[in-house]
Amino acid sequence: MLLTLLCLATSHAQAEVFPLPPKGIDIVGKIRVVQASHDDTLLDIARRYGIGQDEIVAANPTVDRWLPGEGTAVVLPTRHILPDAPREGIVVNLPEMRLYYYPKPGPAETPTVITHPVSVGRMDWATPLGLARIVRKQKDPAWHPPASIRAEAEAAGNPLPVRVPPGPDNPLGQHALRLNLPGYLIHGTNRPYGVGMRVTHGCMRMYPEDIESLFSRVEVNTPVRLVNQPVKAAILADSLFLEVNAPLDELPMTEAEAMAVAEKAIERAAGMGYPGLARQQAQAVIAEHSGTPEVISRRVQP
Repeated sequence: MLLTLLCLATSHAQAEVFPLPPKGIDIVGKIRVVQASHDDTLLDIARRYGIGQDEIVAANPTVDRWLPGEGTAVVLPTRHILPDAPREGIVVNLPEMRLYYYPKPGPAETPTVITHPVSVGRMDWATPLGLARIVRKQKDPAWHPPASIRAEAEAAGNPLPVRVPPGPDNPLGQHALRLNLPGYLIHGTNRPYGVGMRVTHGCMRMYPEDIESLFSRVEVNTPVRLVNQPVKAAILADSLFLEVNAPLDELPMTEAEAMAVAEKAIERAAGMGYPGLARQQAQAVIAEHSGTPEVISRRVQP
C-alpha cells in the first residue's frame, strides 16, 4: 500500500503533507523524477519541491548541481522514514536535516505529518539534542547576535551590529519560533539556498515559505524533539526499507557501528519477520548513505 503525496503549493516550494500511516508503518511518500529545464539548477528544483540542498545532491550524485541541463532526469527524494519518536509536535532529525510536524487533527480530520528540510548547526556550533518546546512566536523578529557570533564575525573582517532590525538583511527572515533553549530558534532566512546544509550557529533554518506555513500552524508550548537518527528502518507491504544519512561529524559512526544500529532499527520495525537479512544489501545502503529509503529485503509469501 503506497501513501499518496499531497502537495500544498506556495510561490516557491511544495510542502510535503502526508496522511499519517497507522502505528507500525513508518514510511511515507514516494520517490519522484522530474526533468530539469534549461535554466534550472539542482537548488532551484530542491526549493520548488521542498527538498534541502545536501538532500537533492545526495539523491543525484552524477548530476551537476549548477547546470543539470535541459531534460536531465532529477530524482526527488520525497519518500521518508519517520523518526523513531512520538508522533506529536515537532521532531527534527539532525543528520537528516529534516523537520517533521504532527498537527493535532480536528474531530473529522485525517491525521497528517508535514515535513520540511532544515539547516542545522555546524560542527563547531552544533544544534543540541533533546526535548525542547516553543516558548514564543515572533513575526519580523530583530536579531541580537550573541557576543560569540559577533567575535567570530569581527575576526573574519565582517563585524556585526549589536542589533539587526527586521528587513532583507536580517538572517532570521520574517518568522521565528523561539525555543526554551536560550539562543536557539527555528526561523526563516535571507539566504534560502543554504537550507538543507550544516551552516548555522545552532539554530534550525527553513525556507521562507516553509517557516511561514509552520508559523501559522504551531502553537506556543508545542514540543520540539531534536534527535540523532542517521539510520532508520521501516516496513511497507512486504518490503523492508533502510534509510541511511551521513552521520553528524561530531558523532561519527563506522560502517560496522552503522550496521549494528541498522540491525536494531530493523528489529524494531520488523520484529523477527525477516530472518536471514540480506547483509550485503544493507551494507551497500550504509556505504552510500544517500538519505533515500532503499529496499533491502522482501518477505517471501508461502
